[in-house]
Amino acid sequence: MAMMNSFKERLEKVKTRIRLTAEACGRDPCSVSLLAVSKYHPVEALREAMECGVTHFAENYVQEGASKSLELPGATFALSGPLQRNKVKPALQYFKELMTVDRPELASRLFRIAEEMNVSRDVWIQIDLWGELTKMGGCSPTGVQPILDALDAPGDSKRLSLKGFMAIPPFGMTSAFGEMANFREDWQQRLGRRLLLSMGMSDDLEEAIRAGSDQVRVGTALFGERY
Repeated sequence: MAMMNSFKERLEKVKTRIRLTAEACGRDPCSVSLLAVSKYHPVEALREAMECGVTHFAENYVQEGASKSLELPGATFALSGPLQRNKVKPALQYFKELMTVDRPELASRLFRIAEEMNVSRDVWIQIDLWGELTKMGGCSPTGVQPILDALDAPGDSKRLSLKGFMAIPPFGMTSAFGEMANFREDWQQRLGRRLLLSMGMSDDLEEAIRAGSDQVRVGTALFGERY
């Protein structure tokens, strides 16, 4: 029970941070979603989170997320770690969202396997505007259009629905969130539709929200340190 209360307290603190930051910059707090990053944490921790109303989680590894998905049929999962081409099928099977599409070859394979499996999934394009600074994956600005072309495969079956862009800016780079916001705006103008922006974590979610992030991905501030 104590552990559950601890999660509830942490959840309320994070929600308060989101609300106060959003209100301070004139945004509706409900316009910022919270994605609980549960990588490396045991299934018991996710069960406690679910008792607090959190049912959507982010995992970095396909195998770990698949295992938790089987144990927690009431939960849904987003893949927030790099996706290898040979893990595409289980990724599509066990994850509702794929947040790290960063090359056209991966996008093409996802589309083909999704067609074969007769499933539809939400995808995000992971962006890296900073080259070697992040080393966390992501495509360069010039890599977006080839990925879009691969996602928009013949037949328009909408197997893969683009939600927006995901980014992991270099820690401490104060200009990074604004750069991503401008990047998103540019592509919204090009495509003529709304694109969501997922950026900001436990230590910097306020900066991300002020820049316009629609989703913050929080692990440590919710689940505590990993051991």
